[in-house]
Amino acid sequence: MPLAKNPFGWHGEPVTKKHKPRSGSLAFYPKKRALGEVPQFVSFKAEDSENSAPLNFFGYKAGMTHVIGTDKHKKSPSFGQKVQFAVTVIECPPLKVFGMRAYKETPYGTVCLGEKHAENVSKELGRRVKSLGGKKPEKKKEGQKKEKSNKGAGKKGAFDFAGGMEQISQIRLLAHTQPKLTGIGKKKPEVVEIFLSGSKEEQLKLAEEKLGGEISVKEAFKQLDFLDIKAVSKGKGFSGVVKRFGVKDHRPKAKKKRVVGSIGPWHPATVMFTVARAGQLGYQFRTEFNKKLLIVGSGEKMTPKGGFKNYGVVKNDYIAVEGSVAGPVKRCVALRKGLRPAPLERHKIEEVELIASEQK
Repeated sequence: MPLAKNPFGWHGEPVTKKHKPRSGSLAFYPKKRALGEVPQFVSFKAEDSENSAPLNFFGYKAGMTHVIGTDKHKKSPSFGQKVQFAVTVIECPPLKVFGMRAYKETPYGTVCLGEKHAENVSKELGRRVKSLGGKKPEKKKEGQKKEKSNKGAGKKGAFDFAGGMEQISQIRLLAHTQPKLTGIGKKKPEVVEIFLSGSKEEQLKLAEEKLGGEISVKEAFKQLDFLDIKAVSKGKGFSGVVKRFGVKDHRPKAKKKRVVGSIGPWHPATVMFTVARAGQLGYQFRTEFNKKLLIVGSGEKMTPKGGFKNYGVVKNDYIAVEGSVAGPVKRCVALRKGLRPAPLERHKIEEVELIASEQK
């Protein structure tokens, strides 16, 4: 009869099995620079609501501070006490709606049927989409013919939304951010799509109301919601394997310390993609799930003394989410309602009592 294995060591301590085949995750491969800085969500949580409402929004990261509130979680050791935690402030100036777009579901994916633009669009949009106004005509030289103006371009042949409701499966809003309202010193906007909830009839009604108007962050989210946040992380340039993958240093007697010991066999002579190699670190899209939205406000209440470092004063609507957010300050971040189930709350903060007036 075979002897049973002793789960304890020689000194009566439990034996733990260590398993660490490699450091770093392959879930984010390939680790190369993002092609653009404008994040976009493509999937959203289905919501049953009477009226249509926007499901996503965009803002600019202002910085971090800390707030104090009372813990309302009864099973927490700090129940009823004041707790302090870090928050990230995201300035969310209203989005300008310049168009609406119709989509159709096919066996090969979602296909755009057509779109309709507003009559008057802002001149800042011409910095991003030159066919939609805002472009100044060049001065006429001698011997040259007068060029046609871009005013009104893109408005001809607009899609008939009312007559094509049978083909339409969903309607989205075409909007752009307004960085000129912030203090980051930027005028060129980001062009984005706003997804809408509700039936397609409700989506059409809301799209026609908002065409040429604005959408605020208060229409999309409310306090104590859980949000998913997507942004391009900080770029750190070319880095080695120790910083990029967490490879362990070699002993001092080794010829080289901060390298991979062996990158592959001689026969067959090959280097697998799983081997840690030096290269680009950062400036990649990252998504964080279920960030708790603690504050939805407007004005300069969240701005510390002297403004946020490298950002300045928050002048428009803003939100404050618990924890950190990817990317440096001034970077555009995408927000949506949480796609996954809400997590269990360790600290149940229902109301913030104090906002830090200084950054530390």
